[in-house]
Amino acid sequence: MKHELLEALEQLEREKGISKALLLETIEAALITAYKKNFGSSHNVKVLIDENTGDVRVYSRCEVVEVPDEDSFDIALEDARKIDPNYELGDIIDEEVTPRDFGRIAAQTAKQVVVQRIREAERSIIFDEFVDRESEIVTGTVQRISKGTIFINLGKTEAVLMPSEQIPGEEYPQGGRIKTFIVEVNKTSKGPQIVVSRTHPGLVKRLFELEVPEIFSGEVEIKAISREAGSRTKLAVYARNQDLDPVGSCVGPKGTRVQNIVNELGGEKIDIIEWSEDPAVFISNALSPSKVDLVVVHEVEKSATVVVPDYQLSLAIGKEGQNARLAAKLTNWKIDIKSASQYEKIKSGSYTTEA
Repeated sequence: MKHELLEALEQLEREKGISKALLLETIEAALITAYKKNFGSSHNVKVLIDENTGDVRVYSRCEVVEVPDEDSFDIALEDARKIDPNYELGDIIDEEVTPRDFGRIAAQTAKQVVVQRIREAERSIIFDEFVDRESEIVTGTVQRISKGTIFINLGKTEAVLMPSEQIPGEEYPQGGRIKTFIVEVNKTSKGPQIVVSRTHPGLVKRLFELEVPEIFSGEVEIKAISREAGSRTKLAVYARNQDLDPVGSCVGPKGTRVQNIVNELGGEKIDIIEWSEDPAVFISNALSPSKVDLVVVHEVEKSATVVVPDYQLSLAIGKEGQNARLAAKLTNWKIDIKSASQYEKIKSGSYTTEA
């Protein structure tokens, strides 16, 4: 204990920012518990650590009262004045009761407190670091897999990739490096819990920010994303400068930029379309790669009837309705797709649902 303890506390204050005064206060509180446990005392005691020498002293405390209760540890005023004539009612008398071998117990207790405080401080530092990185990408190594949940080593701590946040069919070999999107960071009794995702649309957004300089600089803006992870994503982009092609910037020379992202997502298809403040244009673009003949917008219902060539109907709707579904999510409009022949029948009044 003694000087070694004080030097250790000063070093902790310098290196980890843990207050020396707070540590001493915590150790003193822990030593009170240790004293009562080891020496069977129920007295009101206090422990003081000398900040200069490191000496530890235990004091039994009693209050000066007129007549003490039978079960209390108070002292009568008459008896107190035999010790010191200046004592008055309500004064507290401290009597040193430091056991001979208390130094060993104090050293063990201090070590436990310091170790616990270091652990708490490190957890707090990690939490503060990662809570500021929510909605960002982190790269880690697959450490272990338990009941479908993947634990990813991030160096100082680990992240949790739940089954619901994994891309269907994607494999995560142990030891393999993986990019994930930080969904949330929670404080737990075991330290910070970092929840990450491979399915979140934010992962695609961040990957484009890393891959496309024009997005990173703000020249091109991602206006909306709709995603069905592992299958397809639609991305709406906009350039503030009319001379800049936002779609071309994202695709990159010979498609290299978007291909790098597709590879990172295990072959997931990505449709990059140009955003427009005109709902009809935006909806038409969103149904890419289908060709659109006409978009009739119904502003009040925020819905649109889209007319496509007969041979483009299945492409516009997509397999199991995916293309239409993603377009609706991207634009936040309800979209009703009709073929040109269906629309002609609607206009002539001869269209039926069986047609």
